[in-house]
Amino acid sequence: MTGMALKWNRALGAPPQPFCAAPRTERLFCSSLHAARLFMTMQDTDRNHQRPLLTPEEREAINRGRWFAALTPSLRHDIFRLGTVTRYAHGEMIVEQGELAQFWFTCASGAIRFRRTTPAGRQVTLAYVEPGIWVGEAEVLHCGPNTYDAHAHGRTTLLSVAETVFRQLLREHAEFGEALLSLQARRMRYLYWMMEDMATLPLRARLAKQLLHLMRRFGPRTAPPDGEHPVGITLVQDELAQLLGCSRQRVNVELKALEREGTIRMAQRGIIVLNLAQLETIAQQENADDRAG
Repeated sequence: MTGMALKWNRALGAPPQPFCAAPRTERLFCSSLHAARLFMTMQDTDRNHQRPLLTPEEREAINRGRWFAALTPSLRHDIFRLGTVTRYAHGEMIVEQGELAQFWFTCASGAIRFRRTTPAGRQVTLAYVEPGIWVGEAEVLHCGPNTYDAHAHGRTTLLSVAETVFRQLLREHAEFGEALLSLQARRMRYLYWMMEDMATLPLRARLAKQLLHLMRRFGPRTAPPDGEHPVGITLVQDELAQLLGCSRQRVNVELKALEREGTIRMAQRGIIVLNLAQLETIAQQENADDRAG
């Protein structure tokens, strides 16, 4: 209320009160409504600033990883406590090839697709990683750029440990360094197996082996009663072709052959293994030239 209005009221002999004052009950109602809105706004702000948390299922998925499960309880506790949870939509980029590596991470739900782009621009899919597999330690330790792109495949939750926290864990947990060496040794053995498969197995066998690999990592944890085994991750033929390092047309031919034989079934939500024993036999078939020699 301005001083001029107050003087005008006094000149007329009226009591010094604002114009059109609302009744007391209305003022109290408006005050209560304002307080309620302010409280709701503060709650929304608090929720927006809360750190996302892993669900019990996501935490259990990480704990199921064989390497992680072998760590000491105190180290596992600190990784969970100091890690950051991030949720991604399908196709969202997690890390970019060439950018400076900033964190060590694992998938808690969903899947992560790792891919490299060659200098000529060709995209090569390296792997699809299931929950509980930790990656990125080499780039963080090297303080170098990411050697791959990583994208979310399906709705994906990530638990990541920042580079500074990663080094803090190395200082505070003496066993962490040896555990990382063990993790790298596993990666090297897997790389050697992949190189051997490329050199000795025909595409049919490599496809069968890849389907088994995906099924054991993404499929149901217990055998279905009907004997059908979903692979558990939906990949289009282009994605399978990139994973196997061949053309989509060749993958299509081999998939149709496996389906005609009754080994698999192509379904809308992915590939279903109908004859597990037959698929395992096909996965062991080496090139005819190697068997002859």
